[in-house]
Amino acid sequence: MSATFGGRSGRQGKLSRWLLGRRSKETAAADEQGRETLLLAAAAAGLPLAPAAHPAPGYGCSCDRVGCPTPARHPVSFAWQTQSTTDRAQIERWARHQPRANFITATGMTHDVLDVPLEAGRQALERLLADGVETGPVAESDDGRMLFFTLTRGTPDDEDEWWPCELDCRPETMDEHPGLRWHCRGSYVLVPPARLPGDGDRRVHWVRGPEHALPDPLSLLEALTDACARHPAEETDRTAPAWPSRG
Repeated sequence: MSATFGGRSGRQGKLSRWLLGRRSKETAAADEQGRETLLLAAAAAGLPLAPAAHPAPGYGCSCDRVGCPTPARHPVSFAWQTQSTTDRAQIERWARHQPRANFITATGMTHDVLDVPLEAGRQALERLLADGVETGPVAESDDGRMLFFTLTRGTPDDEDEWWPCELDCRPETMDEHPGLRWHCRGSYVLVPPARLPGDGDRRVHWVRGPEHALPDPLSLLEALTDACARHPAEETDRTAPAWPSRG
């Protein structure tokens, strides 16, 4: 007869632990499969990807930099711009060999990202959808930002004449743009699914998935700037640090 502890037999306790362990493995496998599916969907939509750091215990980062200023928000390679790819086989290898890694998407190649405070973004998205505007993929970040994925603006000949460069945001200038940020050449954003450091289950996730066609950024700009004007920069999450251009 098996011994009894706390009203449960030792055999029952072992069975429960085995079942819990099995469920944990099954849940982890399902999460990993879902992660890879989302990454491949982003790549299939034309978003070039590269591996990024992931959260470590507390507010730490998986990189070896002491006191990393942007934990879990930066690429793992200095060559992230040339490394970024939409190649399915490469992304599958990265995802399987680095099961905890976040991924970034490099902007300015095939797409840009209009990055706004969360409440402003939600207000703008509601207006855009109500007006029947082709909005494209949209992601929310639990650090208080909303990301609108658009076609890239490219390199127009008259760029210096018409481009409002104060909106142009590179990773090293994130703190200078608490309102609307326009990620184009030389910048990147985390792509879902991504985990953020800190307490709780903080993530970057899709609101509208990458199956939606990328829109012209200028078709969204008015609604986004109007919404940002109604939500002062002081309301944004100042705890989220700038993202460095190299990780």
